[in-house]
Amino acid sequence: MARRTTAEQRSPRFLEVAIALQTVTLFFQAATAGMLLSSSHGYVLHDVGSRVMYGASMLYVLAAILAWRPGGGSPRPVLYAIGFLTLASVQVALGIAHMPSLHVPLGVLMFGLSTVALGRILSARVRARTRIRP
Repeated sequence: MARRTTAEQRSPRFLEVAIALQTVTLFFQAATAGMLLSSSHGYVLHDVGSRVMYGASMLYVLAAILAWRPGGGSPRPVLYAIGFLTLASVQVALGIAHMPSLHVPLGVLMFGLSTVALGRILSARVRARTRIRP
């Protein structure tokens, strides 16, 4: 029976948590963007959420590097994470510049990409589980 060591389990789990946190914060941003239209609290929540989302994107980069480094596998997840951090930087700049015509569609794209990344890593986890069992 093949078992993974603790160090091998920790990095992919950290990556899953980082992507899940990023996806949840992006969903929160979408909800608070709608609140911007209807209440005065929407701005504060959206502003705080943007900082948390940017931090979650940085955490995703760190998690991708830590998951890649021990195994020496493909650096593709690291490149995805860096690309996502770049999109998050552009998103923050567009938000500060008050350019909703670009800010909103980019936010929708980022949520979709983050959801796809989360789905990929979770489906890979399920596939790995079914291969390990006898």
